[in-house]
Amino acid sequence: MATQRGHFATKLGIILATAGSAVGLGNIWRFPYMTGHNGGAAFILVYFVCIFMLGVPGMISEFIVGRRGASNAARAYGQLTGSKWWKLVGYLGILTSTIILGFYAVVAGWCMQYLFASLMGSLNGDADYVVNYFREFSSHPLKPCLWAIAFILLTHLVVVRGVRNGIERASKVLMPILLVLLLIIVVASCLLPGAYKGIEFLLWPDFSKLSGSVFLEALGQAFFSLSLGTACLCTYASYFTRQTNLARSAVQIALLDTMIAILAGLMIFPAAFSVGITPDAGPSLIFITLPNVFQQAFSAMPLAGQLISIMFYALLVFAALTSTISMHEIGTAFFHEELEAPRQRSAWVLTIVCSIIAVFCSLSMGACPSLRLLGLDILNFCDQLTAHYMLPLGAFLTCLLVGWFVPRQIVYDEFTNNGSLRGTLFKAYLFAVRYICPLFIFMVFLHQLGII
Repeated sequence: MATQRGHFATKLGIILATAGSAVGLGNIWRFPYMTGHNGGAAFILVYFVCIFMLGVPGMISEFIVGRRGASNAARAYGQLTGSKWWKLVGYLGILTSTIILGFYAVVAGWCMQYLFASLMGSLNGDADYVVNYFREFSSHPLKPCLWAIAFILLTHLVVVRGVRNGIERASKVLMPILLVLLLIIVVASCLLPGAYKGIEFLLWPDFSKLSGSVFLEALGQAFFSLSLGTACLCTYASYFTRQTNLARSAVQIALLDTMIAILAGLMIFPAAFSVGITPDAGPSLIFITLPNVFQQAFSAMPLAGQLISIMFYALLVFAALTSTISMHEIGTAFFHEELEAPRQRSAWVLTIVCSIIAVFCSLSMGACPSLRLLGLDILNFCDQLTAHYMLPLGAFLTCLLVGWFVPRQIVYDEFTNNGSLRGTLFKAYLFAVRYICPLFIFMVFLHQLGII
């Protein structure tokens, strides 16, 4: 099976595709907000420390599992030790990514609706109009479901074409477009009157805000931002060539992901402060606050405001798509290899399953509020289930596997490409994955539950 599998054709394709899996909607709203409210540049410095102490070693570990196994996540985890029990970690990652894709597509569908509305000029109105627009759309029994399914189908069209012709080719188009759109909006935002206050709010270090809680927030952001625990890094690594430098790739991907997150802050905060609005976090920022910000900031140039709004929601759609492609590929690769089914049929299986999840999540958000699990609407239930339990568990077990159960020589061979690369940092990596990463992931888990 390994000899029949596709591979990324270029180093650039590896970086863009894998970074794209990490870059998502969370980069656009969560990181800027957390940075601004946790010390600005001081938080960014703490975040960098967390990236290199948790994020990069965690990524390398998943890369090792994936490239060594050269197969879907379930089989790759089982092959490293020969124990069928470790395959359960792969199954966990596949299930996690499938659930995430289901509810993530709902929010991505909202972004597609807002992109369409921006193109049609339907978002023009006062603050109450924008609030009512989102409320009416999200509670509609049909529209949000159709947009969510449309987004999953768009993802399907990329994945079904394979690794080189689908995932890599799409990443080489989507990621540069995403960066160009982001830079255009950053420039436009920073040139607004009073924008300096927003830049200062984001980047001026306030060390008085640093605390243990800020460290835990930075740790959690580093963990979730890089898609640890979803099996997407493992799956993508199974398509890496033997010449790929795993450590260098992990560092490059982490830096690109962080750069995009910081640029997102420079896109949002200057515009918001120019009209006297401090952005909040969550869906309300994207679908309620920012439409008002764009209208007020560019009130003297309505066409420019509409153009910025169009580019912003196009940016969100592209960011979401780069993430959903990787999540879809995890399950597609599993069904393709384990069931020995054609890739097209395997992709359809996952598309249908995720569409069903998306419909229930969408309906629970408005049209059918009685659809609840453990007191939560289905979307938030799926979000909390994956973020609070499944992701930390998958990442924690991966670190234990690579650090303690896989023979040290195998880990060393993968880290150094069978001795062709210098292993100067190998001992530091092994120490991190054995001791530091499990401890930090456990701390993220406890922080998510509100225990610490």
